[in-house]
Amino acid sequence: MSVDNEASMGLFERYLSLWVALCIAAGVILGIVMPELFQAIASIEYASVNLVVAVFIWVMIYPMMVNVDFASIKDVGKKPKGLCITLVVNWLIKPFSMAALGILFFHHVFAGMVEPETAKEYIAGMILLGVAPCTAMVFVWSQLVRGDANYTLVQVSINDIIMVFAFAPIAAFLLGVTNIVVPWETLLLSVILYVVIPLAAGYATRKLLDDTADHARIANFTRKVKPFSIMGLLATVVLLFGFQAQTIIDKPLVIALIAVPLLIQSYGIFAIAYLWGYLWRVPFNTAAPAALIGTSNFFELAVAVAISLFGLNSGAALATVVGVLVEVPVMLSLVAFANRTRRHFT
Repeated sequence: MSVDNEASMGLFERYLSLWVALCIAAGVILGIVMPELFQAIASIEYASVNLVVAVFIWVMIYPMMVNVDFASIKDVGKKPKGLCITLVVNWLIKPFSMAALGILFFHHVFAGMVEPETAKEYIAGMILLGVAPCTAMVFVWSQLVRGDANYTLVQVSINDIIMVFAFAPIAAFLLGVTNIVVPWETLLLSVILYVVIPLAAGYATRKLLDDTADHARIANFTRKVKPFSIMGLLATVVLLFGFQAQTIIDKPLVIALIAVPLLIQSYGIFAIAYLWGYLWRVPFNTAAPAALIGTSNFFELAVAVAISLFGLNSGAALATVVGVLVEVPVMLSLVAFANRTRRHFT
């Protein structure tokens, strides 16, 4: 896949936070006006998985997985420093810093503003965001800083393979440390449903569309299905905030409270990765994507797992959707900062 061809910042991506904000408003209004509808949707579930939301999330995730090219892994040794930065940040720093920030703010700083059980759920949602490295929007961020396209593709492919095996153990460990009871069966089912199956479907689609070195058919296919991915995300946001409508009306500051540690996490992780790249004398076209990849989240997976583990009405599900709202403006600001500081790199 060529990032130059695929990752242009379209209308939906550029204003994604605006669309998410509008869907939040629509979801809250509909949840207050038509609570029976959302109760009916909430009842359509099997094995703790809401089938309506599951369909929307599959629609979100599948187009992203078509972009993953496992053949690119043969190039894993070509940019070892950049790869080292993102893997260490994604799997050894980011999940644990997110858990620490969640505990700091919701067990201490905001302790008097949030009930203890609800605080636990917010922390759980933030942990799930921290354990889910991004697999789709990173192509956009890399293109906007004119990053190395092959490096980005290698990074995403390796992250997806690691996620299959590492997501559940790390999530279970951190949730356990924060005294949140997690049924292992549900967590593993979530990984199978929202990582393994879409990844396998994406791989099969690539093989069917393109068994040569020419990726034009893949590019054409992903361009056509991309709008469905965005629509799946926005529909999920409407549903989640419809389920959370009464909570938000009763506690309107809750979104701002959740956003605070998420903002600190995003800017802090970027600072660690970007400074590391600078001090290690990594070229800008590798260092900038490395930092941006480490900062961005696979929020679609986090949303899906939060719903499966804690329910549609949970604080965990709400926290992961706030992550969607926060991510795009934060990442655009980091892209702008990276481009302004490009001259300081080799």
